[in-house]
Amino acid sequence: MNTVRIPKHVVFRSFGSETVLLNLATGQYHGVRGTGGRMLELLAETSDFEVAARRVAEEYGHPLDQVERDMRELCAALAERSLIELD
Repeated sequence: MNTVRIPKHVVFRSFGSETVLLNLATGQYHGVRGTGGRMLELLAETSDFEVAARRVAEEYGHPLDQVERDMRELCAALAERSLIELD
């Protein structure tokens, strides 16, 4: 996985410690808390998995390999719900 895209049928917004995603096609809401919300923001901003992972690792002071592992899990869960598209 190198590239992550937010489909046109998905919108999201951060509210404090939670980021809420809305799938406009299904009408379902999904919440992401804490670092997951920041990961999503950076993926939407850059669409480059590696760039986003490095920025999260730097911002939170976590090891890059741990951040990459966590981001892969988040991306898999979001893709399963048709909230992101992976390449």
